[in-house]
Amino acid sequence: MPGVSARRLSHEERRQLAVNLTRVVTLYRSILDAYIIEFFTDNLWGTLPCSWQEALDGLNPPQLATLLLGMPREGEVARYRSVWPLTLLALKSTAYALAFTRTPGFQTPSEFLENPSQSSRLTAPFRKHVRPKKQHEIRRLGEGHLSRFMSLGLGLTVKSIEGDQRLVERAQRLDQELLQTLEKEEKRNPKVVHTGPRHPPHHVVRWVDPTALCEELLLPLETSPQSGARLLLTGLHACGDLSVALLRHFSCCPEVVALASVGCCYMKLSDPGGYPLSQWVAGLPGCELPYRLREGACHALEEYAERLQKAGPSLRTHCYRAALETVIRGAQPELRRPGVQGIPRVHELKIEEYVQRGLQRVGLDPHLPLNVAALRAHQAQENRVVAFFSLALLLAPLVETLILLDRLLYLQEQGFHAELLPIFSPELSPRNLVLVATKGPLGEAFSLLETEDS
Repeated sequence: MPGVSARRLSHEERRQLAVNLTRVVTLYRSILDAYIIEFFTDNLWGTLPCSWQEALDGLNPPQLATLLLGMPREGEVARYRSVWPLTLLALKSTAYALAFTRTPGFQTPSEFLENPSQSSRLTAPFRKHVRPKKQHEIRRLGEGHLSRFMSLGLGLTVKSIEGDQRLVERAQRLDQELLQTLEKEEKRNPKVVHTGPRHPPHHVVRWVDPTALCEELLLPLETSPQSGARLLLTGLHACGDLSVALLRHFSCCPEVVALASVGCCYMKLSDPGGYPLSQWVAGLPGCELPYRLREGACHALEEYAERLQKAGPSLRTHCYRAALETVIRGAQPELRRPGVQGIPRVHELKIEEYVQRGLQRVGLDPHLPLNVAALRAHQAQENRVVAFFSLALLLAPLVETLILLDRLLYLQEQGFHAELLPIFSPELSPRNLVLVATKGPLGEAFSLLETEDS
């Protein structure tokens, strides 16, 4: 997906981008703030301009991927069946122009060409227990997997902070398992040269308060004859406020000289406190990003476009859930948007079967009399549901861009050097933008990050 590169923008251009983003998000807030499960109860299709409805109505999923999201199949040429209204074309162009580019400096990662499940850039011991997505991420950025690779693979001194005792205990077991595997490999291949003894990560069980400094995080692991410790803070998909905590530790602590942070779960940011961080964004009209907007910013645009191109039956899930919401409201009007989990193989069910199982999941009588004709009428609008969701997904990267731009401006307001760039393949890792900052010149760090071989 095309977009703007943060590295090519001056400080003033970044501030102007924030102004433009808040204006556009305000203009299309009704789409971004909508819940797709309320498609029928809130008549979301009817909230779109009539000219948009005419342009989008009847488009099949592959056409939506190609024409609306701008993600055609390889070699495909976009062909419009009608003249789209200028307002819809402007929305599409604006979404492309203002969002940070998510395209890294390499195409399909060559590490998976031979085997889609095994990265050729990690040896077998470091791939064990690690999904392909994580294999790609830890090799590009270097999560217990990340700290394990940095310590046992790169020989760095690493402290890993985790709030869940059970996850720490599992990480320690995996550390020892990897150490034993590496020792066996060394015995089988004594010609392999290592620079020194391997030390696993130092795991600490601690919740990090985003509003206060964590002294445990800053304590050195070993006494150095050199004056002062120099720390790099790294967060690979640091959830919600944890990303904010990393920024504040970097800003306030002289021991921390560099930061590399990939955020996620924006909906878990404290409100207020987690966003906005910069004085500039906080002073802009329309900068507010409520929960629904931040949640939408976490969707996987490229993955959904691929699903649209395949036009599989799983796309009907949103339509089924929206139809279920009408039945829930009819039975219990005060029950709104309850969580419905654990209905397997939805695409193989008739819509009435799905509704009956959904009613049971939310504690209602699954044998309530159903208006099957009305449910079938809802099902006939499946493509409209998909089209509306695609519109929201087209706009979602603007929200993510505003959140990350705010963090970038916050660090610059503190006088630090900071940049933002795509580091992972978005098809493998949707949250692929890394915020890198130092308390000195950035040098060649970014040119290294932008190449696949780094």
